[in-house]
Amino acid sequence: MEKDLDLICIGRSCVDLYSDEFGVPLERAMRFVKSLGGCPMNTAIGASRLGLKVGAITAVGKEDNGRYLMWQLECEGVDTSNIKVDPGRLTAMVLLSIRGHEDFPLIQYRENCADMGLAPEDISPAYLARAKAVLVSGVHLSKEGVRKTTHEALRLATENGSRRIFDIDYRPNLWGLQGHDAGSSRWAQAAEHITRIHQEILPHADLIVGTEEEFRIIGGHPEAIESLRAVRQLSKALLVLKQGDRGCLAFPGPLPDTLTDEFLYPGFPVKVYNSIGAGDGFISGFLRGWLRNEDLATCCRYANAAGAFAVSRLGCSSAYPSWDEMQYFLTHGSREKWLRNDVKLEQIHWSTTRRRAWHDLAILAFDQAPTEAADAAPEDAAFFRTLTNIAEEDKALAQRLGLMADDTHSPNLFLQSNAHPFWVGRSIALNKAQGDIGSILKQWPENHVVTCLLPARMEDGAEEQALRLFSACRSTGHELLLELPGRDADLLHQMNRCYELGIYPDYWALLPASDTTWVEIEQLISRYDPYCRGLLLAGRMLSESELLAYFADMKQSSRRLGFIVGRDISCKPVRESMAGTIDGDTCAHTLGGIIKRLAAAW
Repeated sequence: MEKDLDLICIGRSCVDLYSDEFGVPLERAMRFVKSLGGCPMNTAIGASRLGLKVGAITAVGKEDNGRYLMWQLECEGVDTSNIKVDPGRLTAMVLLSIRGHEDFPLIQYRENCADMGLAPEDISPAYLARAKAVLVSGVHLSKEGVRKTTHEALRLATENGSRRIFDIDYRPNLWGLQGHDAGSSRWAQAAEHITRIHQEILPHADLIVGTEEEFRIIGGHPEAIESLRAVRQLSKALLVLKQGDRGCLAFPGPLPDTLTDEFLYPGFPVKVYNSIGAGDGFISGFLRGWLRNEDLATCCRYANAAGAFAVSRLGCSSAYPSWDEMQYFLTHGSREKWLRNDVKLEQIHWSTTRRRAWHDLAILAFDQAPTEAADAAPEDAAFFRTLTNIAEEDKALAQRLGLMADDTHSPNLFLQSNAHPFWVGRSIALNKAQGDIGSILKQWPENHVVTCLLPARMEDGAEEQALRLFSACRSTGHELLLELPGRDADLLHQMNRCYELGIYPDYWALLPASDTTWVEIEQLISRYDPYCRGLLLAGRMLSESELLAYFADMKQSSRRLGFIVGRDISCKPVRESMAGTIDGDTCAHTLGGIIKRLAAAW
């Protein structure tokens, strides 16, 4: 069988709830941010972001948290086809906070959790045969059932000629050595049977990764070098010893007499914001090199860089770098010891880890309706029925459809849109940014794109308001679309000024322009923000025939992402529906035909 997956990660998975209140004890934390966690799943996401083809084997509950983990992995490009959905168990959870730069309390909720129910029969031999490498970790040795599953995975990997990776991932409280209040502890002297259980794995590994404390556990000696020697007697694996901010040591063969800096692959001198999950990021970086047959120095350099990013941000997998981000850092470095304060790196991180790619969007704008607010409800219904009818008839086109609305005209549209795969833009007036715009956006779902029409001239505090809006979007995790009213030279001036201010919208919506202006716009974007999602043609004041003619004359470009239509497209059939001369189905059918023709022409 063809090995079309670079790596399959097997084991622990959970939902992490991180407090975003720095310096507050966990018992007093009130606000939490959700992300995916669990050592093997973190590594899967980290490796996928660095360009490896990755699959996952774990188990989740048949509930909202389980669906969230599946969705998050899929968004990150990880294959989830062999993840078990267990209706009898809940997905694991972890609560975490940052009490200080070296103090990260956490509580593990793993009693009878889904991933601890993985059984040997849940490991598909055919699926594992697709992997060039298989990763297992230590927590799934702590109970007999998952221990058998881990051994079965390694047995199959050996038969398939796949590389075998063992991440020690020693958590004392998950072995019953410490109480629930010691969830963040990474060290407690292990009993002999725990060392023995770990050592049963060692002969079957080609790569073993851990901290000094973890190697002392599996080696059974209080001194790191003695433990490494004990491990070497049982395994020919490449041994990688994590050293935190110092870097790492790596031993492919015989061990030295002492562990000195002579064998150190140096790390990157960054400040630590949160060290939880840094080791998983480290492994993902190492595997990017190791599974592409890079030399050992390159593997360690990737690993140390990925670990540096991980400690610089809140969260585990969400903090890990993309391949572009890592390459920029390795080439240019950073003047910031807090990498999270490096504007360029954060821009690359944001732009290269967005969840979903969009292509050839066809967006229907509700917020430009030709009715007063009191009359909006029936028009909204006609608009929305148009989109849902198209989605039911054409599944492929459904993935390209979008709606744009605002809370004043269409308060219920956003609730209804959640059941569909539509792109959703939510309009906000720029003057709203004078107040606490962040508080407003925190109430919006993360998939809602904040859309804003900028004034023709950025006067009377408009530049400051635009900056506040951009900053609020980044802090709440919302994408931003800026619509510009100018044409040609004015358009270029407006875009250039936004970039000079440090505003990097994810989308631009622009009025029709000349071919020369389009070329200059694309050059401007390439210079300032090559990761911009793209340009949307704002054709809301054009008729169908005008749009079709414009589409026919447009030159093809990867920067042109789609179009927005509204008032002049919808006015006649909607007015006829509201007047009772045609029914709602006819109105939706008429509008749907227009959208389909425009989407096909685009």
